[in-house]
Amino acid sequence: MTYVRRFSNNGKHKRFRKFVFLEMLKIDSHTHILPKKLPNWSEKFGYGDFIYLQHHKKGFAKMMRGNQFFREIKENCWNPELRVDEYQQYHTQVQVVCTIPVMFAYWAKPLDGLDVARYLNDHIAQLAEDYPKQYVGLGTLPMQDTELAVKELQRCKKIGLRGIQIGSNINNENLNEDRFFPIFEACEKLDLAVLVHPWEMMGEKHMQRYWLPWLVGMPAETSRAICSMIFGGVFQRLPKLRVNFAHAGGSFLPTLGRIVHGFECRPDLVAIDNPVDPRQYLGKFWIDSVTHDPELLRYVMKMIGTNRITLGSDYPFPLGDLEIGKFIEEMDLDQEAKADIFHRAALEWLGMTKEELTNN
Repeated sequence: MTYVRRFSNNGKHKRFRKFVFLEMLKIDSHTHILPKKLPNWSEKFGYGDFIYLQHHKKGFAKMMRGNQFFREIKENCWNPELRVDEYQQYHTQVQVVCTIPVMFAYWAKPLDGLDVARYLNDHIAQLAEDYPKQYVGLGTLPMQDTELAVKELQRCKKIGLRGIQIGSNINNENLNEDRFFPIFEACEKLDLAVLVHPWEMMGEKHMQRYWLPWLVGMPAETSRAICSMIFGGVFQRLPKLRVNFAHAGGSFLPTLGRIVHGFECRPDLVAIDNPVDPRQYLGKFWIDSVTHDPELLRYVMKMIGTNRITLGSDYPFPLGDLEIGKFIEEMDLDQEAKADIFHRAALEWLGMTKEELTNN
């Protein structure tokens, strides 16, 4: 079992108070962050509904999409030391941080999308450099242009990011499309992890009521991404590619029986690019633990194994597991299973060792 020291931040990063107590290492593999200030890219580029922030009162900001209000966020979306204070309350020592998916500028002109990505990536890389034991960074890419995406991916590696976050679709194109393969190929070559997060949910315009895009569309989007990568042969061609799917893989594992049955009964429709049974890829990718349900977590543990489930929260947003795995701590799991979920699976996905996070 791996234990690490738990520290409290004294308000100056890189300086910490004395040892407090020992506990199992917990790495939250799925959290989102923004810089405190964002350029007004709509003004800079002269078009589009890019996100920027209006700090309208202390501790809060309005996310504006062009001139339209999108969402109010709290200071924990940008303040790294406040975040540490919050996540340590749930015995967590490390957050993997990436941007909020609404910041994906896949729809923008490629060079403008690159500008946005570089700004966000520089912020996260600096954060991980300033707080090397508290934050691990994932970048974002201008996925609408393969050449620019690969170049920015290479730069992500140079500035110390451990991987990238991408959307479940790119301008409504599935992840198996040929033009995305060089990006995945470069991730494998550069030893960089991939987090796939749902966004731009299918059918969103037709189900606005009851928050259905988030409750129904997001799980479907993640399954769409997994199925696309399996049936499109991405995992078959890139066996060392390390991909993690948010929200416990969405609806993929709960509907795997239907997916497999479709593969078996209509191979003329499903197996046209890859003849390998989808079940063969269980254990070939990771999912996070955001199920909100102990019984569903037990099911996905049985299906994919604890060594492929990373602790995740979707912090700091309300639909996330903001108690950061408290329900897992309360489950009747052996210490080996908890160690897998709390840190081992994340370390393997990220290509890191525990010493990189626990040594002083």
